[in-house]
Amino acid sequence: MGIGRYGIWSPVLRTEKDTPDTKVAEVTEGVRDLERLGYDAVWVGGSSSVGDAAALIEVTSTLTVATGILSIWQHDARSVAAAHAALSAKHPGRFLLGLGVSHAPLAGDAYRKPYSAMVRYLDELDAAGVPANERVLAALGPKMLKLASDRAAGAHPYLVTPEHTAKARAALGPDALLAPEVKVVLDGDPVRARAAARAHLGYYLPLPNYTANLERLGFTARDFEDGGSDALIDALFAWGGPQAVRERTDAFFDAGAGHLALQVIPAADADPAAPPREGWRELAEVLGLPGAS
Repeated sequence: MGIGRYGIWSPVLRTEKDTPDTKVAEVTEGVRDLERLGYDAVWVGGSSSVGDAAALIEVTSTLTVATGILSIWQHDARSVAAAHAALSAKHPGRFLLGLGVSHAPLAGDAYRKPYSAMVRYLDELDAAGVPANERVLAALGPKMLKLASDRAAGAHPYLVTPEHTAKARAALGPDALLAPEVKVVLDGDPVRARAAARAHLGYYLPLPNYTANLERLGFTARDFEDGGSDALIDALFAWGGPQAVRERTDAFFDAGAGHLALQVIPAADADPAAPPREGWRELAEVLGLPGAS
């Protein structure tokens, strides 16, 4: 699929049936902003569904919209395949199905042998006619990366570094899509930037799939204490002024990424449920997107 070079990853773009009209309008304007600014894709963050993606596709014209990530424990494969078929028939080429196995603390009792469960899930999608090139896997470790190469368009790793991106590219091969999520803090003050990063990272450090992957990259339990060491924060976040952020995002491309799913981390005093539209505009300027000038 033509997913382009830059996308925005955000959990605040999800809208449920009972979402207030004011919030739906805010999300609609936010995603239309992204299209006008020149981003190529939107990743509906968190445990998103095909319906979440469909809501954004309906109000835009050109954006590719991906689930980032649909949990295989929360949505059965047959229902997902049916929703995928309906959405792709109406809007061909604009939906990318991102799949993941989540984490044991989040999935609860359903979490069993995640790799085998993903293989079975892909088998069901195949049987229902979902094309492999219209799905990606939230792959971190070697086995899941190999599966992403063999059974999907590629991988969408979350909470990773350029070093992981280089390893993922080697595992996937030269042609697969590699679209890491990259966290961005647009603040040149190191104290404020790292504080915002730690406030965000705290949710993820108790999740073992992430810490196990970071340990494979050389980090230790000490790096996970007190919201994350400076070394961990600096490895996981593109923070700083425009030049520093651009250099850090470019490092992922240099390591083998083909697309970046960029997550703008808002300031500590910002409303976490509101689309960070000003940050998206500022980042578009940093990246030189056509609609930013």
